[in-house]
Amino acid sequence: MFVKENTVSAIKEYFFSSLQDLYPKLEVESFFHILCDHFLGYNRAQVAISLKKTISESELLKFYYAIKDLKKFKPVQFIIGTQFFYDNEFKVTEHTLIPRPETEELVDLIVKDNAGFHGCILDIGTGSGAIAISLDKALVNSTLTAFDVSKDALETAKENNLAINSNVDFQYHDILKPTYNREAFDIIVSNPPYVLESEKELMKANVLEFEPHLALFVEDSDPLLFYKSIIEFCELHLVSGGKLYFEINEKYDEETAKLLSDNNFSEIEVIKDMQGKNRIVKGIKN
Repeated sequence: MFVKENTVSAIKEYFFSSLQDLYPKLEVESFFHILCDHFLGYNRAQVAISLKKTISESELLKFYYAIKDLKKFKPVQFIIGTQFFYDNEFKVTEHTLIPRPETEELVDLIVKDNAGFHGCILDIGTGSGAIAISLDKALVNSTLTAFDVSKDALETAKENNLAINSNVDFQYHDILKPTYNREAFDIIVSNPPYVLESEKELMKANVLEFEPHLALFVEDSDPLLFYKSIIEFCELHLVSGGKLYFEINEKYDEETAKLLSDNNFSEIEVIKDMQGKNRIVKGIKN
């Protein structure tokens, strides 16, 4: 077998020695505790007092295969199939982006901006459904609709909708070729593809090789393609006085803000994320 004995201590030693040359020590430690929680049901404190405990062959094999995947830079979220986001656990697949902290900040901003909100919200490019479901749970008097162009992503979002007991209406729509002709919304939010094709070489293998390019990348020749289409959609489907929230590529903060100001939006703000990067643009439709 690949460890000296069937104990938590032995698998920990093997885990760290196998990955120490590929990841920073703190990241390896984080992976180990995530997997202990998922495979063994041990939180960080329980791991510390359970090092001498024996684990089964099947549990050892789970760690072994996880190590193999991590050596290929497969994201740990895809190994366990879930990611926590805004107090809920979301299923993630190869068809969905892994929800990230900066997107959590976007959700939190919307929740704080709209305390006591009654109305309709649309999430465009929903992926796993993380934004829409989180808003549905936090803004209890709201009605949530969410679009995506990936039918596979929508299936994952619908599974999350059921598992988290939310009530989002998930619909297939291509925002670049919109056919939606129903009601207008009070809030529209989107985290559209905004990573340039030319930025691929700067991305880590865990993102580039495992997360869906459809949800990530946009051509360098038209970096604001999705933002333009969404703003055009807002002409018909965002009420006067309605709010628009975007997650953005920090390189195009001024251009995105100008896009709003040129298209009948006011009270436009560019907001930094926790890392100090311009990450959110919001405005109100006149």
